[in-house]
Amino acid sequence: MVTFTHIGGPTALVEVAGWRILTDPTFDPAGGTYKFGWGTGSTKTTGPAIAPADLGPIDAVLLTHDHHEDNLDAAGRAFLPQAGTVITTASGARRLGGATRGLTDWQTTELAKPGSPTIKVTATPCRHGPPLSHPIVGDVIGFALDWGEGILWFSGDTVLYDGVKSVAQRLDVDIAVLHVGGVQFPVTGPARYTMTGHDAVELTKLLEPRVAVPIHYEGWKHFRDGKLGVEQAVAQAPADTLQRFRWAPIGEPIVL
Repeated sequence: MVTFTHIGGPTALVEVAGWRILTDPTFDPAGGTYKFGWGTGSTKTTGPAIAPADLGPIDAVLLTHDHHEDNLDAAGRAFLPQAGTVITTASGARRLGGATRGLTDWQTTELAKPGSPTIKVTATPCRHGPPLSHPIVGDVIGFALDWGEGILWFSGDTVLYDGVKSVAQRLDVDIAVLHVGGVQFPVTGPARYTMTGHDAVELTKLLEPRVAVPIHYEGWKHFRDGKLGVEQAVAQAPADTLQRFRWAPIGEPIVL
């Protein structure tokens, strides 16, 4: 049984087999304005549904990338030392230092503790923007978690491209958590930096997971697709794909 709580933005709590795992900690209050580099930026419009002090113990943090504050803000960064293990990109691990574990595409590491099954964590490819944008947007990864009873996959911040599609060929995903929202910035025109609702539908057709959960579609001004765009795209999906989608009410645990 997997209990999933969407805290807001890309931040989620996964509770499974005695493990408590947090993704992309963002705990700053609403109202702050952040710069992402190269003329891009955004304003946070919604604070977290659960404060760090109310989370309880966290065994591990999965950090898709450390250099954009809509995935790791000041309060989230301050929270990291409380986690048992932090796993992120190889470049992010060098920046964060300490015992942070860094992974590149398809590398794996393990989470182990007495009384719970070992979880194999595999980094999956992301491209956080249009072709050739990597020097600007930097390294990002997704995460596949396998504890022997099905794979839970977080897409990470990415557009839909061949690297993400390869997950469908390499992994048998049971639960897919998809970062959507269709991020765009005025300075870069029509270029997109995360998946839209239509992308999420197309990817779900390829993956055929038991459950697909959209997150990271709200709480910031830079989302152009947003929840409404995802809902509209999902509503138009074939019945077999539509039935796989499930919304996680923010701040409320659900069983997946």
